[in-house]
Amino acid sequence: MELQHQKKNKRLKITLWTAGSILFILLGLLIFANYYIDRSLPVTTGTLTLKGLSKEVTIIRDEDGVPHIQAQNEKDLYMAQGYVQAQDRLFQMDLSRRQASGRLSEVVGEKAVDRDKFFRTFGLRRAAEVSFTAYPDEAKQLLEWYAEGVNAYMEEAQDGGRLPIEFTLLGYKPEKWTPIDSLTIGKYMAFDLGGHWQGQAFRYWALDNLSKEKAYDLFPTYPKDAPTILSDIGEPQIDFKQSFAAAVIPPEFNGSNNWVVSGDKTKSGKPLLADDPHLSLGTPSIWYQMQLESPEVNVSGVIFAGIPGIILGHNEQIAWGVTNTGPDVQDLYIEKRSEKDPDLFLYDGKWEKATIVQEPIKVKDGETIPYKVTITRHGPVISEFAHQDEAKEVMAMRWTALDPSLELSAIININKAKNWDEFEEALEDFHVPTQNFVFASKDGTIAYKANGKIPIRKKGDGLLPVPGWDPDYDWQGFIPFDELPKVINPQSGFVATANNKVVDDDYPYHISHHWAQPYRYMRISEYLKGKSELTISDMKALQMDQKNLHAREFVPILTEDLETGSLTDEQKKAIEILISWNYVDDKNLAAPLIFHQWMNEISTGLFEKDVPDDMMKLFEGRQSVVDELIRKAHKGEESEWFAEQEGYETFLAKSLASALSELEEAYGSSMDEWEWGMYHRVYFEHPLSSASPILKKFLNAREPVPVGGSRVTVEAASYNEEGIVNHGASWRFAIDTSDMENGYHIVGPGQAGHYKSEWYQDQIDAWVNGDYHKTSLSGSKGDQLILKP
Repeated sequence: MELQHQKKNKRLKITLWTAGSILFILLGLLIFANYYIDRSLPVTTGTLTLKGLSKEVTIIRDEDGVPHIQAQNEKDLYMAQGYVQAQDRLFQMDLSRRQASGRLSEVVGEKAVDRDKFFRTFGLRRAAEVSFTAYPDEAKQLLEWYAEGVNAYMEEAQDGGRLPIEFTLLGYKPEKWTPIDSLTIGKYMAFDLGGHWQGQAFRYWALDNLSKEKAYDLFPTYPKDAPTILSDIGEPQIDFKQSFAAAVIPPEFNGSNNWVVSGDKTKSGKPLLADDPHLSLGTPSIWYQMQLESPEVNVSGVIFAGIPGIILGHNEQIAWGVTNTGPDVQDLYIEKRSEKDPDLFLYDGKWEKATIVQEPIKVKDGETIPYKVTITRHGPVISEFAHQDEAKEVMAMRWTALDPSLELSAIININKAKNWDEFEEALEDFHVPTQNFVFASKDGTIAYKANGKIPIRKKGDGLLPVPGWDPDYDWQGFIPFDELPKVINPQSGFVATANNKVVDDDYPYHISHHWAQPYRYMRISEYLKGKSELTISDMKALQMDQKNLHAREFVPILTEDLETGSLTDEQKKAIEILISWNYVDDKNLAAPLIFHQWMNEISTGLFEKDVPDDMMKLFEGRQSVVDELIRKAHKGEESEWFAEQEGYETFLAKSLASALSELEEAYGSSMDEWEWGMYHRVYFEHPLSSASPILKKFLNAREPVPVGGSRVTVEAASYNEEGIVNHGASWRFAIDTSDMENGYHIVGPGQAGHYKSEWYQDQIDAWVNGDYHKTSLSGSKGDQLILKP
């Protein structure tokens, strides 16, 4: 018995010793991992040597993590900017240049091959290389200085084993930074803000697969030239599913709000300006906020990580902001290929040799994939990126962003501009993407200009692909700079844009068929017209405004037209909730949840039988199409789309029933307990977080947070099928030009790219609640780092 007891004690001691040893090892590994990860946090205090500097540079990171760089000359300023951006965002910068260049497969493997083929085909990096040669020496030099700063940090981090943890997780080290990398990221932003090629492809497919009436219902306007174009093209020979199933389509809701108010309507007597660009939301933010100061410039605002200068913000004299104009700047050309030589394409009765570019794609843990890009006189052939069958007919894309463009020169000169004349002169170099610039200056001027290259077409208007063999469909230049839409000091006292139509029907040039739903602009205009003595607080309140004018238009229509006789008690209660709603997309209300789910069921139910998923992602302007179909049906002009659903009124009832059924399954049967924020939640996700639950926990520091607003409110918060808000105001900015020293900002989710930084996701609550931080052009306090030659 005693022997048995001794054996038990011995086994217990061994078990405890083993468990203790494992715990000790795990603790040691945790301490080491923590130390290893902490080493890659940026150094923000003390003194460092930066090879290549000519004089000392001071960098102060304020309490919000915003770096204020004070340099004694431009070379040192832009070297320091490159160094600081790399400190905070090196992995993001590397991932951005890889994505835009089509080189993700090298570090993530085979799953990125189709994406790489797509971007190799589009040729953003090739366009950046051509643009670099067109830049003046001043801009080339600035890009080189910036790259020197990035590379100085990169070398320092590699030598000290301090690269961001993401490089270790993916098992690679970043290559040297080049000026072409910065310009390629700029070209990617032109891609992200679109040009409507996918809409042309979709409408061409619709005409070939649907009845003429149903197809034309899906067009943004009635296509007057369609019969001529279609007869010139002949029967479609392109397999759309094979060609575009793997295409990368930018989020449709990429847009923005901006407005500027004259001193006649403000309390300070000086102009107010506000801007909030709407882009994809993630960790880290797409924007990086900075202040740059030297004897030549003192400017504050935001820039994309990987690019020098400040693209949006203010200096001591002026402030500016942008929204996407969204012009038709991409045209698809159907090209006829020679049966004898696949590199020959027909043009004006002759066969022309295409340019062939070899783009071998390296794949991590795999073999290099040979890949070639075929470029006709109109641009790259994009219908074969997912396969290379050398079809008889292909689609090539003409796009303004593939031409040489000089946006960095524009940014440099905008940063230094002191008045509207200097600002507008700088805009002459800003070619892509076309943007709605609003401007305010200390001298009281307010102005607006839709700026960039917008093509003039001989025939066709951007609704459909056109025959590439017919020279009558070529572009014949661009809208002259002096004839682009412009307003200076309007009598109304304000200018606002929200991706809405910016010209009337008398404007002599075609800009676009694709304008955002008008509701954000309508609400901004309604707010600004209804107030005087406006203040910076009003600008912030308007940026966070959740009034849903889409619902204000359609709830009365839907509830009036609904066939009520067969409604259940639950459906009748839902209607009561909608009728009594104040049309605010408040996260605590049930009505927004019901309305948005109902509209989604209408949109899904109308098209799910006729439009396959692969084509649905090319369906541009889908909600605007649905809105117009409802308006017409309300007036008694019912289309085939509703007729095939047993009629308009019956379909409304069925879609409401389906919406409520899904909501009851998700949130219970008590509508009184439903809230918009149960579904509608913001989540700033890191690009590597989906790889494992552990990474998700660490890299996405916060769980989804309930938030108000929606796709159609001024507080823009677009969401995916799970209700996760992944697109919206990536940066919010407001300024009163009576105080050019200070601007007010929100950068969601924060400034830093390192998950252990205090500034990694510290602005999530601020983003949800509208709590702005103040950033000053001088006198900033915080962590101080000195860079010495």
